[in-house]
Order: sequence, then structure tokens, then C-alpha cells
Amino acid sequence: MAYAHTFQANPHWLPRQKQSAIHAIPGEDGLPFIGNTFRMLRDPVAFGKRMIDTYGPVFRNNAFGGPTVTLVGPDANELVLFDRDRVFSSEQGWGPLLNLLFPRGLMLMDFEKHRADRKVMAVAFKPEPMRHYAETLNAGISRAVATWGNKPVRFYDAIKELTLDLAAESFLGMPLGPEATRINQAFVDEVQASITPIRIPLPGSQMRKGVRARAYLIDLFAREIPARRAGEGQDFFSQFCRATGDDGQPLPADAIADHMNFLMMAAHDTITSSATSLIMLLGRNPDWQEKLRAEIADLGMNAEGALPYSQLDRLELTDMAFKEALRLIPPVPSLPRRSIKPFDFGGYHIPAGTTVSVSVAYTHTMPELWPDPQRFDPLRFTPEAVRARHKYAWVPFGGGAHMCLGLHFATMQIRILVAQLLSRYRIELDEGAGAQWQAWPIPRPKDGLPLRFVPLG
Repeated sequence: MAYAHTFQANPHWLPRQKQSAIHAIPGEDGLPFIGNTFRMLRDPVAFGKRMIDTYGPVFRNNAFGGPTVTLVGPDANELVLFDRDRVFSSEQGWGPLLNLLFPRGLMLMDFEKHRADRKVMAVAFKPEPMRHYAETLNAGISRAVATWGNKPVRFYDAIKELTLDLAAESFLGMPLGPEATRINQAFVDEVQASITPIRIPLPGSQMRKGVRARAYLIDLFAREIPARRAGEGQDFFSQFCRATGDDGQPLPADAIADHMNFLMMAAHDTITSSATSLIMLLGRNPDWQEKLRAEIADLGMNAEGALPYSQLDRLELTDMAFKEALRLIPPVPSLPRRSIKPFDFGGYHIPAGTTVSVSVAYTHTMPELWPDPQRFDPLRFTPEAVRARHKYAWVPFGGGAHMCLGLHFATMQIRILVAQLLSRYRIELDEGAGAQWQAWPIPRPKDGLPLRFVPLG
């Protein structure tokens, strides 16, 4: 069963603003047709820093097919993400990048429709399912990391394979089997297509590969839906197929397939990036390895070699280290929206229809918020330090109504991974490992992060 998808914007979208409508805002339009797209892709961190240094915390840019206004800083994050007055559309912000790849994904929904579908999906993240996931994660991670000792490992590749397997077991309730390699490549093709400069699926283009990957994955999920509706499985996919909305009706099959496509991508690609950055930073900071190892040892693993679910919340230093890794390398470096009402910010009037972006990555390294911002210091996240900062200074999971639905699942998986690794091994990075990262669409080390896990004596 295949689900067709239009390549046009949804009819309720506001027209994208012309460059002339925001020319009062300082910035650069770049080259005809392509704007600054290639300059951004070449080095997005340097490009963003130069724009902020030159034009200030509100500037206009032209990339990926149209003009954008970027707002920088925690006040901007709060305005856009909390969105008290419903000024900003997530659907129309992400849509130009993702509408051909993840239509009807939760991130591409707004207001009441978003609330209704999020409520249905939240069944997957209640305490009892989370306890079940913890058991599944502990068993799966333990099996994998037991094979990583004392040999060269490209950590990004190893953890990506593992997180996909774990997502399949936790959310789909089934092993991926011989299709695993193709499924993984399909997710890679979708994600890479999200930032290709060519935004239509021309023959031979990355967007064509992404659209075909989506069609393959949608059919994969769709084939399972009838049996899942009729069965009694307790995995998330089965429960989601049987769940009903506020109207008492189950979600349409095409909506379920699209939600599963987006959820599976998010549940392994963003966690892969986050796990890789944390392991790299622990490898570079052996003193913090020891602190986390001591914390894990104090709690103690059970007879099955796992940290019990009830103990996971006590990994306070591990949690702070993870938050610091997310600060330094957030898995989603910027968040786009489109204003559906005019608004004012930073002394500028911004009209309805403007694409607006907030820079998570830049806010996370502002020296006035984070002294010596490039230094790895998990103690930035003690309760006292957190209370003293603007609450939108750290937003790796977004904020407001669109706060990441799976943030507790991601945090739990990272805690279990760290406990399993540090109770067995010392992390030793190869020289220069992780020196360069591809920043978009989801950060990853260009070298795959080569390292060794050396068994403890």
C-alpha cells in the first residue's frame, strides 16, 4: 500500500515573504536563486557567527529557497518556542525542508491538530512503557557493548546501528532482520535530503533519493498496520494503531505510517548524535569518566548486569554530563518557524509570512550565559546553576508545546549506555578523533569517532 503525497505547500500556508518585505532588517541576500545556501552548508558555525558579529542578534538571510529572519538569544528562544500568542507555525517553518520527507510528522503540526496527535502518541512514554523500554534497552545495549572491548571501533557507526535496533525493538516490537541495512540507509537518505540545495525530486538528486526512501519506509510501516490494529501487542506501534483520538476514532493509516517514520528517525538519529558527542567529550576528559564511573559503582548493577530502572534517576553526574554534551553539540542546531501574525522583536517589525529561525547552537555558546563556553563542564547543570540562568538558555529539546516528546526516552537510553560502558571500559580516543563534525542536518563526526574501549583491570 503506497500513500501519494503532493509536492506543493498545503493550501492554508501563508505565502513566503519576499526579500523586499524584510529589507529593513540588516543582513545579506547572497547570490541570485541560491542565496547563501552553499556558504551556510560549507561552514554553518562560522557563517552564523559572522552574521551575528556583523549584524547583531536579529538579521536576515536568504537560503534554502527563500528569505529568513534569525533571532538569537534566550529571549528569542522563549518568544518563538513558548509562543504564548500563537504567532509561529512549526508546520510552515519545517515544511519547506521536510514536507516531502516527513509530512504529518509531529514536528510538522500546529496547535489543536498537534495537541490531539501528541496526546495519542504520549501513551508510549508513560511510566509502565518506559519501564519496559528500560529492560529492553539494558539487554540490547549490554549485548552490543560486550563485543566492543579492546578493538578499534568507529563509535558513530556502531552506535547508529545499535540505536536503530533498539528503536525497532522498543517501538516496533520486532527485529529488523535482513532489511536492517536498507532501512538504515533509507533514514540516512531522508535526513540528507532535508538539507539538499535542490528542493524538488529531480532524477538523480538527493531529494529524489529521500522521497524514494520515504516511500519505502511508509510502505514498510503500512503493511503492518492491519495486523497491529487486530492484535494485542503491547509495543508502541501496536498500541498506536489501536489508539483513538478525542473523537473516539483511530488515526488514519497514512497518518500512523508518517508518525512512525518520523518517530523512528528521531529515536535513532538524534540519539546517535547525542551519544557520540557525550562519549567523545568523556574520552577527552578522563577525570569526568572517573567521576561518572564512581557514581555508577556506588549505585551498583544488579545480577543481570544492569542498573535497575528505579536507580536511573540517581545518576545525577551522568545527567549533568549529558546536558553539557547537548549544550556543546545540540542534535538540532537551529529551529525554524513561520510567523502567521506580524510581531516585533529587538526593535524590528517582522511581518506575517516571514520564515523565522532561532539558533540553538549559538545560544548554547554565548559567553554571557556560559563562561568559557567551549570548556566541557557538567557542573554548569547543578540545580543552583540552572536556577540562576534564563530558562530558555538551554533548549536542545526545543520548548513549549513542541518540546521533544521523546526526551525522557533519549535521556534514559543515554544513562543506560553510559552505565554499561563505564562499568566495563575506559574510553580512549584515537589521536584527533572527532576533530571535525558535519553540523547539518544532524551533527556527526566526519571521521566516525575512532576509539577503543579498554577493559577495566
